[in-house]
Amino acid sequence: MSQIQNPDSQLTAVKWRFPQVHPEGRKFVVVAGFIAFCAYWLSPSLAWLLTGLTIWVAAFFRDPVRTTPSDPKLIIAPADGLVTMIVQVPPPPELSASLAGTFTRVSIFMSVFDVHINRAPIAGTIRKMAYVPGKFVNADLDKASEDNERQHFLVEGDDGTLIGFTQIAGLVARRILAFVREGDRVRAGERVGLIRFGSRVDVYLPEGTAPTVLLGQRTIAGETILGEIGATVVRNGTSQ
Repeated sequence: MSQIQNPDSQLTAVKWRFPQVHPEGRKFVVVAGFIAFCAYWLSPSLAWLLTGLTIWVAAFFRDPVRTTPSDPKLIIAPADGLVTMIVQVPPPPELSASLAGTFTRVSIFMSVFDVHINRAPIAGTIRKMAYVPGKFVNADLDKASEDNERQHFLVEGDDGTLIGFTQIAGLVARRILAFVREGDRVRAGERVGLIRFGSRVDVYLPEGTAPTVLLGQRTIAGETILGEIGATVVRNGTSQ
């Protein structure tokens, strides 16, 4: 991954790049495209509809380049989407052996139009992963954190800070994929997983860390700052 230089350096511009399709999605694009091609001989109008579906599948699995701040105190959003809940909760039972106390859970809901590649919120080592089979109720509901299929991650930063986050399947989502394993070293903003098709990611900010995002705000995975470890200033905002 290329490093972004200081504004005072010789780097003066960044060119826009068309997002690539993640390898996990390429087979779906090929299948959808093949079906659209075959449908052309039966019904051109149906073929056009299926071509549109193929384009949507490619867009769903898009994997854009993101620029992540390198400050180790920052907790970065692991998902694109809408901040739908910010609540004080205990840690999930699957991580309670390592996490104690009360946490601020920031829930990010991903619609079928959002990028679904998930990224590490901090740099560190994956200390624990716990997959839990479950239901597929609407991921926008609070009970999805306890009832739905989910994949928990626990990352330990270089300073010992532990950050938990969870991929949660939704009403449409039927598969959670992890790209990392326990013991792997990750960079902040590094790709760690994918959820197919529409879902949610919960991030557990440690006690004494206030969220820097607001309800209704949209986040960008690998770029939006969810909080700064130890910073307790609470922000207010207005939807307009």
